[in-house]
Amino acid sequence: MANAHDVQKHEPHEPLGRYLLIYVCILILAAAQFFIAFTHIDAEAMFARMLFVAIAEAILALLFFMHLWAEKRGFLLFVVVFTGFVILVMQFGWTDSHRMEAGAPYSQSKSGTVAP
Repeated sequence: MANAHDVQKHEPHEPLGRYLLIYVCILILAAAQFFIAFTHIDAEAMFARMLFVAIAEAILALLFFMHLWAEKRGFLLFVVVFTGFVILVMQFGWTDSHRMEAGAPYSQSKSGTVAP
């Protein structure tokens, strides 16, 4: 595996300081989320700020702790596009989630459910 062509060349033993720095950055971002949660702002602004910080944390964790920064850029792009596609496709089920509670139209009602 020494001549693998699917990863970029990097040091065999990467410095521990880099990982500690990334870990501290993720801890700081987690603390920022904690403080954002206790600020008195409207729900939309809080959602936007929390989402931005969570995405930044996820990017740091994926790039450094899962070593995606060492992969080819094409594979990294594939991971980003594929993950985005999966998340978007998963959202189609939420529009029909009321059927879990009330059942499908023209079906027999389930016991223990709330009638609409």
